[in-house]
Amino acid sequence: MERGAIPTDEIAGAVDVQATLESGQTYLWWRPDGTTYETDGASGGDAWYRTVVDGDVVEVRQTDAEIEWRSTTDADPLVRDLLGLRDDLYEIRAAATGDDLATAAWDAYDGLRIVRDPFFGCLISFICSAQMRVERIFAMQESLREHYGEPIEYDGETVHAFPEPAALAAATEDDLRDLKLGYRAPYVQRTAEMVASGELTERDIDGRAYELAREELTEFVGVGDKVADCVLLFSLGYLEAVPLDTWIRSAIEDHYPDCDRGNYADTSRAIRARLGPYAGYTQTYLFHYLRSGGDE
Repeated sequence: MERGAIPTDEIAGAVDVQATLESGQTYLWWRPDGTTYETDGASGGDAWYRTVVDGDVVEVRQTDAEIEWRSTTDADPLVRDLLGLRDDLYEIRAAATGDDLATAAWDAYDGLRIVRDPFFGCLISFICSAQMRVERIFAMQESLREHYGEPIEYDGETVHAFPEPAALAAATEDDLRDLKLGYRAPYVQRTAEMVASGELTERDIDGRAYELAREELTEFVGVGDKVADCVLLFSLGYLEAVPLDTWIRSAIEDHYPDCDRGNYADTSRAIRARLGPYAGYTQTYLFHYLRSGGDE
C-alpha cells in the first residue's frame, strides 16, 4: 500500500472532502465505516472515503492541514483530479453571482469541489437517479458493485470495483430489477451494451462544445438533458453545466423567475448566464444547500 498527503495550503481555496463526496454529485465513493450519506448534509469531518479507479483502490480523508491518501498506486495526481483540487476556488467564487441565496450556499459549504468521476460509473449512477433520493441512488450503486464489480484484495478485505460495461451489458433486466433498479433496469443494461460495443463512448463526447456534448449524451438509453448535464459536470469537467433537477427548478421559481423560459434548453441558457461562467459550481452549492435545509 502506498501513502501520501496533499497539504491544503497548496490548494487554491478551501477544501471540504465530506461536503464534496456527500453532496449528491457522486455515488462512486463510499465510507468504509458504512455511514455514507448518513451525515444529513454536514460539512467537515475526518472520515475515510474509498473508491476504485482502473483497478486501483484509492482512499482519502481530511485532517486540519492535509488531504491524506492511501492506495494501491501512487495516487497523488489521481486524488487531485478526482476531488477537483486543481480548481481555483477563489477564481470560481469571484466569478459567481452574488445574490443572497448563492452567497448563503457558498458560505455554508465553502470548500465543496466538483468531482471528476470515471465516465461509465457516473453515467450509470445518474441513469439510476431519476425520482430517487441520494441515499437510494447510492444504495443501487453499492448493489451493482457487490454483484457485478471485479473483486480486489485490499488491506485484508475484498473491495469491489464499479462494474465494467461488459458485465452490466451481460446482465438481464430481471437480474437488475432484483437489485431494485425498477424501470431503470433496461436503461442500464442497454446503455452498458452501447458502451461495451463501442456504439457510443466517452471519446465521442468529451471535448465537444457543451450543448453538442449534451445532445450526444442523450443518445444513451435513459439519458435526458438533466442526466446528461450531470455527467458533463461531474465526470467530464464541463463546469458550465447546470442540471435542472427539482431543487434547481425550485430555486429558479423562487429566486430567479426571469430565467424560466418554459423549456430545458432555453432555461438552461438563462440560468447559466445568471450564475456565471462556472455555473455548475454554484448549482452544486445551491443543490446541497437547499437539499440540506437551507433557505427554510
